[in-house]
Amino acid sequence: MAPGELRELFLFEKLDAEQLRWLSGRGRREQRAGGTAVYREGEPATCFYVLLSGAVALSRVLHGDDVEVSRTEQRGVYAGATQAYLGDRVDQVYKNSLRAVSDAEFFVLPADEFATAVRTWFPMALHLLEGLFFGSRAANSLVNERERLLALGSLSAGLTHELNNPAAAAVRATEALRDRVAGMRHKLALIADGRLDGTRLHQLVELQDTAVKQAAAAPALSAMQTSDAEDELSDWLEERGVAKPWDIAPTLVAGGVGVPWLATVADTVGEAYLDSAVRWLAYAIDTELLMGEIDDAVTRVSDLVGAAKKYSQLDRAPQQTVDVHELLDATLTMLRAKIPAGIGIVKEYDRTLPEIPAYGAELNQVWTNLIANAVDAMGASGTLTVRTWAEDGRRLLVEIGDTGTGIAPEVRPRIFEPFFTTKGVGEGTGLGLDISYRIVVNKHHGDIRVESRPGDTRFIVCLPMVQEPDGGATDGRPGAAPGAPGPWAGSA
Repeated sequence: MAPGELRELFLFEKLDAEQLRWLSGRGRREQRAGGTAVYREGEPATCFYVLLSGAVALSRVLHGDDVEVSRTEQRGVYAGATQAYLGDRVDQVYKNSLRAVSDAEFFVLPADEFATAVRTWFPMALHLLEGLFFGSRAANSLVNERERLLALGSLSAGLTHELNNPAAAAVRATEALRDRVAGMRHKLALIADGRLDGTRLHQLVELQDTAVKQAAAAPALSAMQTSDAEDELSDWLEERGVAKPWDIAPTLVAGGVGVPWLATVADTVGEAYLDSAVRWLAYAIDTELLMGEIDDAVTRVSDLVGAAKKYSQLDRAPQQTVDVHELLDATLTMLRAKIPAGIGIVKEYDRTLPEIPAYGAELNQVWTNLIANAVDAMGASGTLTVRTWAEDGRRLLVEIGDTGTGIAPEVRPRIFEPFFTTKGVGEGTGLGLDISYRIVVNKHHGDIRVESRPGDTRFIVCLPMVQEPDGGATDGRPGAAPGAPGPWAGSA
């Protein structure tokens, strides 16, 4: 191209005559037929393209589909090796694909020549661009780590709180159990002091075994049924001279004991030993109930530790075949302390979905961010919905829905931008959705869709069921060249 023609392009209009001659001697014209590819995402970035005529479309590969992000026929727009000036400090590959929609003509400059021009003609601008690019990348890395540490601290606090409840319950039950066992020994000594023959003592031990089995299988009673049963037992015991029957009646009722069974005890030991026998049996029932509490508490601790293990994926390789439902359940368990009691959780899992290749720990970070945002949007009450299903037999979809206020239309285009947040100062870093986007799109070659209206907001994560090759992309979001409305291969 002649230097005068180059000056007509807005990208080169401020260059001097010598610079234009330099470009004219090193660049070339190229034609592309309509419908053909100018370059493809992931290929080595060898050229810088400036549109002279025709129409072009810029696209990105998302979970296997080529998604068009912009289309233009404006003369002078550019794309291609726009980061060549950074040299080998970044991967020099095309960040997107460019296609000629109609017959198109380009001014093409080799990538190394474009890099030379930028370094030589604009040294100050080069320093600013390098500082912006590498400084932003370093800052993002540090802030991302800070975001992860804050999330880890919050999750650790929640897990500690969740572990403390069953652990404290086990300690209380153990202390009470010690007292009950001591009481059993004392009452047994009163019963078996030689005045109760061996046959009756043997029958009493059998009754104790029956009482323990009844306690383990005792049906749940309503508050009214429990109160009536306790009154009936208290009256029956008081009529037979048992001291303070109201103290032991609740334990007997909890163990499924009724008046007919107590009558059998009275026939076995006689009225004289009924008080000691009933209390001994009450101790046995209470002991069984306390051991059940300890078992429940220890099981709860074990479940929480298991959930934390699944959440962290510390014993697994970074990438492995995972059950998405296990990851979701582990995340919900870890976040339980942060979800208000007024928020209901609805799970709609398609259990027929296969396991998929993924980075489990990083997907858990995505679920954490999306669920935490959903909870924040609802406040103290609402419904959190977690749903899974398949699409086209090739993609697994996970939907996190809430009944919060929704996302305002003017805000929605910016929600995946780094540092953008609608929360107050100090309440959010604005990186949760940015991190989630990069994990899903860049690392898993998936996509995140958003549907929102007041009372119904849904984030839908699309994950491929089979691993796709990495196209070399570093960010799936289209950028925009400063001062130019055309295609842009990546932001510096």
